[in-house]
Amino acid sequence: MSTRSYYSATIKDFLATHENYILAEMVKSHPFDLNDFTRDSWLSEIRILKRELHEFSDGHISLEFKIPRMGKRVDAVVSCRGILFLLEFKDGDTEYRNSTYKQVMDYALDLKNFHRGSRDKYIVPVAVPTEAPQSDISIQKYGDGVFYPIGINHTQIGDAIHAITQKCEQPEINYEVWENAEYMPTPTIVEAAQALYNNHNVTEITRSDAGAQNLNLTTFEIKRIVEFSKANKRKSIIFVTGVPGAGKTLVGLNLASEYHDNELEEHAVFLSGNLPLVTVLQEALARDKVKREKEERGMRISKDAALREVKTVIQIIHHYRDEYVGNDTCPSDRVAIFDESQRAWTKDEISSFMARKKGVKNFDYSEPEFLIQTMDRHDDWAVIVCLVGGGQEINKGEAGLPEWFDALQRSFPNWDAYAAPNLDDTEYLRGRTWDELTSGVNLTIVNGLHLATSMRSFRSEKVSLLIKQILDNDIEDAQQTFTEIRKQYPIYITRDLDTAKNWVKTVSRGNERYGLFASSNAARLKPRGIYYAKDRGSLSPENWFLNPEDDIRSSYFLEAVASEFETQGLELDYAIVAWDADLRIENGKWAHYQMSNRLTPPNWSRIRSENNIIYLTNAYRVLLTRARQGFVIYIPEGVDDDATRRREIYDPTFNYLRNIGIPEL
Repeated sequence: MSTRSYYSATIKDFLATHENYILAEMVKSHPFDLNDFTRDSWLSEIRILKRELHEFSDGHISLEFKIPRMGKRVDAVVSCRGILFLLEFKDGDTEYRNSTYKQVMDYALDLKNFHRGSRDKYIVPVAVPTEAPQSDISIQKYGDGVFYPIGINHTQIGDAIHAITQKCEQPEINYEVWENAEYMPTPTIVEAAQALYNNHNVTEITRSDAGAQNLNLTTFEIKRIVEFSKANKRKSIIFVTGVPGAGKTLVGLNLASEYHDNELEEHAVFLSGNLPLVTVLQEALARDKVKREKEERGMRISKDAALREVKTVIQIIHHYRDEYVGNDTCPSDRVAIFDESQRAWTKDEISSFMARKKGVKNFDYSEPEFLIQTMDRHDDWAVIVCLVGGGQEINKGEAGLPEWFDALQRSFPNWDAYAAPNLDDTEYLRGRTWDELTSGVNLTIVNGLHLATSMRSFRSEKVSLLIKQILDNDIEDAQQTFTEIRKQYPIYITRDLDTAKNWVKTVSRGNERYGLFASSNAARLKPRGIYYAKDRGSLSPENWFLNPEDDIRSSYFLEAVASEFETQGLELDYAIVAWDADLRIENGKWAHYQMSNRLTPPNWSRIRSENNIIYLTNAYRVLLTRARQGFVIYIPEGVDDDATRRREIYDPTFNYLRNIGIPEL
C-alpha cells in the first residue's frame, strides 16, 4: 500500500478496476469528511484517466500524490515509458490559467529538487482544465529534465503522453523504488509554518540526512529539558544556536505547534521581536486556513477569524511583554519560545520606549530580564527557549546574547541554563569572555542545541560560511569555498541593474520567488532607481513576501526594496543584493560608512562606533544569506560628477568580490 498517495497501481490494474473501488480507496485515505465537490471531481478524473490511458498497458498511476514540503497533493502522477507526468485537473474549467501552470510546475520542481528518485528523471508538468479548447502540444525541456508546463483539455491526455514518450525515449522506471525513494525537503519558513500548523510534524516536512537529523536532535533535546523541568519543578532557559538558515525558527514553530492547546497545560507561545517575520507568518497561516477550510471542509471563515486563532500561537514579543507590565499576572504559557532573542532590547532602549510610548516611568529591566521575570511568576516550572542567531544583531538597542546571561547573574540564580559549546564564539560573545558570560550561571552544556547545517540554501549548505568568510576578509578561504559551491549555487556580480533583473526573472520557474534587497543604510542607490521603503512609503512585508507576481506590491515587481529589517528570518528563491558605498573595501579591508547630513554638502562619513560597525556588517550578512537557490550582487558604476558616488568608492568592492572568483554577468 502506498504511503504517499491515496491510490497507487499499475496502469493495467487501474484500467481493470471499477471506478467505485478506486474512489473508495481514495476516500479511506482522505483525512477529512468528503464533500460533494471533491467526490465528483475525483470520479471525473478517474473516468477521464481510464479513457485516456487505455492504450498504455505498461506504466503506473498514483492519485492524490503527496508533496510533503508544500503540504499539498498532485492530482495524478502517471509513469509511462520512463517519463513522469504530473497532472493537475481543474474540473469544469474552460481556461488555461497561469496559476495552474505555476502550481503544477511547483510540484515538478519539488520532486526534482528534493526527491532522490526524481533527480535523473524527465518530469512533465501538465495543467488540465477539463473543458478548455484543444491546444497545441508544445514540447520543451529545461536542462535539468523538467519540461515546460503544457496545457491540454481532458481529451488530449493520451495524445500528450504519446507525443512526449515518442520523442523522448527514457529507461523504464521501477515505480515502487521511485515512489519509496528518499524525500529530502527543505521548506521555506512560510511553507513550514503552514504545514506544522496543519498538524504535520517536523520529520514529515524536512530532510532526513545529517542536517535534518541535527534538527530533530535539537528538538528532542529541548523536549527532554522541558520534561525534566516539569518533573522536577525547575525553571530553565535553553539557548539554541545555529548558522543562518539552519532551522532555528523551524524548531521553535514546531515546539509551539506541538504544545498548542495541550491538555496537560504545557501551552507554548512563539514570540519574536521581528515584526516583519511575525506579520508574514500570521498572514500566511490565516490565508492558508481560509483556503483549506473552503477546499477541504467546504466551510467559509473570515480571515480576521483565522488571524485571531493564529495569534494565540505566534505573537510579537512587544505585545506579549506589555500584557505583563505593571501587574503580577502569571502567563498561561509554560513554554515561551523567543526567536531572534539576540535582538531583545537593552535596559536603556526599553526604558526609553516605555517612558515615551507607554507612559511607564522607571522601567528597571532589560527585555531579557523582564521576560525571565514574567515566566518566573509560575510557582513550579517554566521554560524559555532562546533561538539565537550569531552575528544577527542589526539595530541600535539590541542587547545581544550577553544580556540574557547578565540577567541570570543579577536576578535569577535559581534558573537552570542549557547551551551548546558553540556559544563560546565571537559572534555570540560580543567582546566578552566565556568566563565573564557564564560566571555564576547554573549552565549545562548540551551538544545537540547547535544547528550547524544550513537548510535554507538547499543547493549548498556552505553559503553562510562563504558569506562569513567574505565579511571576515578571509579571501583565501572564501575563494576555496566559492569554488566548492559555484556549480550548485550560482552567485554573480554585475554593474548593470537591468542585467541583474533579467537574470532572476530568467532562472526562476513556477512560483519561485525573487526580490530586490539593499541595506537600510544605503543612501546613494537612488540615482539607479533603488529606494529603500523609508524613502518612498512603507513596504508591507506580508504583501512583498506572499502576494503573486501580478501584484505591484510583491517582491516580483523588483520595485519595493527590502532591507535587513524586513527580511531577517525570511527567504526568497533568488535575490538581487544592491551593494552601496556604506560597506566598502579600502586598502584591502572593509570600511563602514553612513551618509551624514552634518557635512556640507552631505557626504559619507566613517562609522566609529563598534556597535554600529557590527550592525552594518550584520545587515549585509542577513541580506547575503536570504536566497535559497542563488543571487546576484549589483554594485553600481561610479560617476565623476558626484562626490558621493565616485568610481574609486565602488570599484575596490567590485574587484574584491571578483578576486574571490565570483563571475560577472
